[in-house]
This record gives sequence, C-alpha cells and structure tokens, in this order.
Amino acid sequence: MKIAILGAGAMGSLFGGLLAEAGQAVTLIDINEAHLGAIREGGLRLETDTGERRVTSMKVGRPGEVTEAPDLLVVFTKTLHTTAALDGVRSLIGPMTQVLSLQNGLGNVEAIGAFVPKERTLIGVTTWPADLVGPGHVHSHGQGAIRLMSADGVQRPAVAEVVAALSAAGLRCEADATVWAAIWEKVAFNAALNSLCAVTGCSVDQLGAVDDGTSMAFAIVSEVVAERELACRVVRCGVATMPVGRTGSEAYLAAQHGLSTEGLVASALRALNGPAEAGHSDS
Repeated sequence: MKIAILGAGAMGSLFGGLLAEAGQAVTLIDINEAHLGAIREGGLRLETDTGERRVTSMKVGRPGEVTEAPDLLVVFTKTLHTTAALDGVRSLIGPMTQVLSLQNGLGNVEAIGAFVPKERTLIGVTTWPADLVGPGHVHSHGQGAIRLMSADGVQRPAVAEVVAALSAAGLRCEADATVWAAIWEKVAFNAALNSLCAVTGCSVDQLGAVDDGTSMAFAIVSEVVAERELACRVVRCGVATMPVGRTGSEAYLAAQHGLSTEGLVASALRALNGPAEAGHSDS
C-alpha cells in the first residue's frame, strides 16, 4: 500500500517508520526541513520497546515536492492546521485515495470533507505514545492501540484493508463503530489533564498530589460530558432566541481566527442530521 503521512511530527514519524518496516511504501510530508533533512541523510532513528534502529526505506518531502497519489493519506497535523495542510497536498488526493484522521480534537471530519467525501474518510483515535527527541529521532515507550471507522458509518472493504495494514505494523488497530465515543473520551482527558498540568506545572502522575487536583479534573470532565449531551439542544435554543448583533466571543473568533458564529452553528446543526455524526459538532 502506498501511504503518505501528512504531518511528520512525533506521531506521524512513529507511524511512518513502523509502517515502512512492515513493508509499506511510506512518504512523510512535512515543512520541518531539519527533520526531513536528517531522515534523508541517515534515515529515521526510531526507539521503541523492541529496540533502537534506523528506518531508511521512507521517502520524505515538503508539500509540493511529493507527486504520487497515495492509496492512504494519514493526517497527523494539529486540528487548526488541517485545512491548510490538506490544501497544500490537494493534488495528491486521487479519486481512490482514502484519508484517515488520527488527530486529537473535534472538527477534523468537517475539514477533510472539503477535500474528499465521507465514504473515503476514516476517523479514528490512537493511544500510542511518541516524542520527537530531535531532527530525525523519535522514541515511543509503552503500548497503545488504534480504533477507527468510516466517517459515514459504513463498514467498507477499505476499512478492513487499513486496519490490516496498521495491525501488520504492530500498531494494534481495530474497526470500531463507537469511535466517536472514544474521541470524546480523549477530548475530556485532554481538557482536564492538559489544562491542569499546564497551570500547576505538574506531570499527570503528580496531579493527584496537588490539593483538589483530582476533584478539579473530575469537574472539567463533567463539563465535557455536559457539552457532549447538551450541545445540540443549546445551539437550537440559541438560534431561536439569539438577539441581533455580535457577542464578544463572536467578535474575537472573527478577528483572531476568521471564524463566525454562523459557521459554528451550522457545524453543530449538521450533527443533528444522523446518529453517525451526533455529538461531534464544533459548538
């Protein structure tokens, strides 16, 4: 299988290296020239629980340098960069290319939808750990797994093919129709622990020793759960009662990020159209 990894940071490089070791034709696409240059020169230095080695069979390139359409395009960019990153490789997305998002956060399926239809979009979540130690050097210690599904909920042959390729690389992948629940679980985890660790300066394992650390984490998780369950009802109520004029948040979103309340509302209302999409609005 020809596989392109869009976003060759820690996770993208780990996945690319393991897939290449398993015999897949892998291309890493990124704009980090130091990282790409180190891989071109000496291969990817990969450290995992099975040992340290160099993976030299991958191609690397910046957007625009890669010309061959892949069978599978795996997106590992930050959510805020998804649209720009895909636009930079638009010419690589062929009529049969499958696009897989293993990104954190919400809104990725909607962003990918501007480039490929849902029947060729896969959405998933992974718990594999990875760190970019330096240019051309990634390590991953510990175990993880991947759960994925077609974005439209249909179990197609392409889903099984991608699962098989990832599993053959030792990435422990399975098809799972409940992926959206897993994505929201990870949103809750990141919202609670990333924010609290940033504020307190603690690592995750130290947070329990901080006064009220655990209770604050549970409070944030409860807010995420409430958002998941009530978002669509809140949006509907807001649409019916919203006064004319901009809120402060809307003005900020427009000025800082080019976003609009109308766009956020439209995204949330799309989530009401079917059970496969319910609960992953951007509201």
